[in-house]
Amino acid sequence: MIVRFPYGKSETEVNLPDERLLAVVKLSKIRGIATEFQQLKKSLNNPIGSENLWKLASKERKVCIIISDYTRAMPNRKVIPPILGELERGGCRMHNIYILVAYGLHSPASSKEVKRSLGKSVTEKVRVIEHNAEDESQLAYLGETAFDTKLWVNKLLVDCDLIIGTGLIEPHFFAGYSGGRKAVLPGVAGRESIFQNHSFAMIEHPKARYGMLDENPIHQDMVEAAKLAGLDYIVNVVVEGDRVVKAFSGNPYQAHYEGIKFLNKWVKIGIPSKAEIVIVSNGGYPLDRDLYQTVKGIATGELCVKKNGVIIILSECLDGIGKGHKSFYRIMAEAESPNEVLQKIRREEPIKDQWQAQILARILKIASVVVVTKNIKHSLIEDMQMIPSSNVEKALNLAYGLTNERSKVTAVLDGPYSIPCPKDFFRAWI
Repeated sequence: MIVRFPYGKSETEVNLPDERLLAVVKLSKIRGIATEFQQLKKSLNNPIGSENLWKLASKERKVCIIISDYTRAMPNRKVIPPILGELERGGCRMHNIYILVAYGLHSPASSKEVKRSLGKSVTEKVRVIEHNAEDESQLAYLGETAFDTKLWVNKLLVDCDLIIGTGLIEPHFFAGYSGGRKAVLPGVAGRESIFQNHSFAMIEHPKARYGMLDENPIHQDMVEAAKLAGLDYIVNVVVEGDRVVKAFSGNPYQAHYEGIKFLNKWVKIGIPSKAEIVIVSNGGYPLDRDLYQTVKGIATGELCVKKNGVIIILSECLDGIGKGHKSFYRIMAEAESPNEVLQKIRREEPIKDQWQAQILARILKIASVVVVTKNIKHSLIEDMQMIPSSNVEKALNLAYGLTNERSKVTAVLDGPYSIPCPKDFFRAWI
């Protein structure tokens, strides 16, 4: 059977023997209304658990709109103009509106890339500010959460009267789902706050996984942080490629939850059982721009691989290991084993990028990981305790050698945008 996986901005084909194939996990088409603009307008005109956005605006109010960074497939060009239209309708003046780019601890994009993501019609109207979690002069202290997170956020949130979060709703490998409260923490939070939310103990929690919110301490901490920061309203979207298929506006928690319920109809996909070999993409561009983000696809493979199995991850990695993520490489490369990685993080935290390394090390304890890419030196991948491969065919032969001649294969085409799970566990999960 020929299976096509997203890879960069195109696809790569894999010929899988039918007798080996256990399951092919592919997202079905999501049905949306006629146009993206209509979808966004319908959402803004029918907010969930909130007044209309235009009613919350006024000519005197300062407004902060938080947007996602360049590593997310967030269609800012489509989402931001209708929001600005609602604010203008309410009498809000453009010089009182600020767009705050939520980088978390990611490296900032070039100003050209930021402008391209928003479009000239937006950047000529309102001021764009780029958050820097490590610049203390940008931060204000708001208090402490029940999870001992001292919350520092961009001071613009304190200076503004109306805070709007935007973002994608999709599966997330330790927060359960993206969107909603994540705009604040980690999006526009300070370094110390992010480290605590992403600490060893929080990441280690068994409920800090894809598709889990109940009893997930990372999610609960993020919700507390968003409430402390005064997040007033969200406009979150579910996308298919670059197409908005559904939008959810209004109360940051109710609207977000409704979006998750909608998303789950498509992304939670049952499989017969776990397989010895899992081939998974990282969802294509832009999520497969670097190896740092590729841990998300590897974590998807973790959901459906047997112990001592092999996860083959297909990721273009145009940006190599990742801009500003040298620590991720160093944590993995300086250790002799996954256990040594985990011991180092527990002993020395906080360390930048420790959460990505911790999750990768956790997975490497149960499965080998083969990385298919031509954009990272194979020696660097080996340094990080994984196996490099230039193409899928070589990776599969490696996997057959590491498992057995009767190994079954599961193919997960959309990677971290899906939540594949064995059916028995899946039913209990819902």
